[in-house]
Amino acid sequence: MKKIMLGQYYPADSPVHRLDARVKLLGALFFITVLFMVTNPFGYAFAAVFVGMLIALSRVPLRLLLKGLRTILFILIFAAALNMFLTPGENVLFSFYFISVTTEGLIKAGEMAGRIVLLIFCSSLLTLTTSPIRLTDAIEALLKPLKKFKVPAHEIAMMMTIALGSIPMLMNETEKIMKAQAARGADFDTGGLIKKAKSLIPLLVPLFFSAFRRAEEMAEAMDARCYRGDYNRTKMNEMKMAGSDYIAVTVLVVFGTALLLTRLL
Repeated sequence: MKKIMLGQYYPADSPVHRLDARVKLLGALFFITVLFMVTNPFGYAFAAVFVGMLIALSRVPLRLLLKGLRTILFILIFAAALNMFLTPGENVLFSFYFISVTTEGLIKAGEMAGRIVLLIFCSSLLTLTTSPIRLTDAIEALLKPLKKFKVPAHEIAMMMTIALGSIPMLMNETEKIMKAQAARGADFDTGGLIKKAKSLIPLLVPLFFSAFRRAEEMAEAMDARCYRGDYNRTKMNEMKMAGSDYIAVTVLVVFGTALLLTRLL
């Protein structure tokens, strides 16, 4: 359960941590969008080098990012296998009945796996280098223009941040419940897939009770502090763009342009 990195924050003093949360959020969305436009291995290699430089600058241990990949290992293998066996091509390497492996299929499978890994690394870096409060402020600031259309930007940002921050909390609670039931004789490790799935059903009731209890406690705490959404609300620390933020935006634009140019190769 502790392998899930989405929603967790890794405190450190790095250039990436000090960047404005709005720049990091828009940069992550921009990187994801551009990555889906890459059509050749050279572009994926270029994107991997860029992400590796970001990881080095963020001072986030690589083991944390690799640990997050374990949770999607099945999806990664499944997506790669589908592309490998179902992509038609002229150069057939292996054939068995209706299943055939081609050079084009292997390339497509490698590209799909690399894309998923880069997407996970990018999203994990965003949450690992940005505190939940900063992320809330960034989402609210980016949704602020929609207030003219009576869109509750502050409430949407708060809900998204609470949901994102609840992921590691629910995972830790699930692990505690599993350990408590295992100490009372419950078995979660033996048997086939169906038996293991059935053994997880008794976890749902206490987990739901715990989630609703925490939600009620949070609501009471917010009500006790007179929380009324965005009504007459001010911020102690206003978000301001610094010189490093403008440099980061320039680097992202240059990188995105260079990555799109790889389509011509």
